[in-house]
Amino acid sequence: MVKNESRFVVTIAGKEIEADRPEPIVSDIDVIPYNRRMGPRVAVDALVDGAFVLPVDFYSSGLAILNELKRFLETKYTDASFQGQRDLRSVFRELSHRLLLEVSNNRLRVKKAPEIGWLKQLYPELNDFLLPLPQIQGLNSSWQWHQKGISIPVLERKIHPFYGTYFPTRFEHLKLFETWLKQYKGEKKSAFDIGAGCGVLSFQLLKHGFGKVYATDSNPNAIIGLTEDLTKNRLVSKIDLKHGDLFVQPDSKTELIVFNPPWLPASHQLEGMDRAIYYDASLFPRFFAEAPKYLKPGGRVVLLFSNLLQLINPGESHPIEKELSGNERLTKELFMQMKVGTASKKTTRDQNWRAHEHVELWVLRN
Repeated sequence: MVKNESRFVVTIAGKEIEADRPEPIVSDIDVIPYNRRMGPRVAVDALVDGAFVLPVDFYSSGLAILNELKRFLETKYTDASFQGQRDLRSVFRELSHRLLLEVSNNRLRVKKAPEIGWLKQLYPELNDFLLPLPQIQGLNSSWQWHQKGISIPVLERKIHPFYGTYFPTRFEHLKLFETWLKQYKGEKKSAFDIGAGCGVLSFQLLKHGFGKVYATDSNPNAIIGLTEDLTKNRLVSKIDLKHGDLFVQPDSKTELIVFNPPWLPASHQLEGMDRAIYYDASLFPRFFAEAPKYLKPGGRVVLLFSNLLQLINPGESHPIEKELSGNERLTKELFMQMKVGTASKKTTRDQNWRAHEHVELWVLRN
């Protein structure tokens, strides 16, 4: 992996990959300077009126504005349903992204701000620019996860996800996959991990004796982060990374394809991490059309999914069941499920449906 110091670009296997990052605001825009003596409601009113607001004193001033904005919107959007809460988050996102902070020489200019290493790594060519505060928060929390690492029970080690890369915070689906891997008796020469993310499924496959894993992801940050992880842990020869959509036109077939797709259909334009959570209407048809081409005779496809969709929207069709009933490309060999844990007591969202949620493991054969 070779880095280009003028911007965050890495060269992997002769191909340049540029990291995704929050888009910096480098042009002159009109902003309302804010300090905490003004009171956060003044800033909220300005945001609602369409203005940009720039805290100039303390980092905590921006956080106070976000809290006031949330309280204000919760009085306007009182529908506690899943869709109602989605609407609330959409409006909050739109308005909160007009609340900006200034970055200068890889640091936030306000006082008592956190040190965020991503500002230096992702913006090496910029000295002064603006970013929305929610994106600063995302960079900060991502940096903390990256530095501290995340313990993954099925791996018995930590992972250190790169910025903008999805990583699991619940592990039932990984435990379900672990259970299946322990009973798997087929060949273990190679496997595909489609949409590898931070690489947990690939690492599980290696743990259970697979000789080679072809890991793909359309997110450049996932490929960059995995490259760093593989280099650090001397696994470069075991996992072949490819940046691109689904199978990225591989040269060979394999006995196993593993796919942990998003679990909810998209109702908005997908960008960034949304692609790891929501799927567009074409994802499953494209996957099922391509998968048989890359399976050896008698090969298997393993999908990790959830009944979350049916709990939230009972009228929505299950994409795996839809494939099995409408086509004969693959047949079901096994279905397993596991109940998920209860929602955190700290969450403010209505998640009563969690009591009925199960993660699913589907094994399909050609």
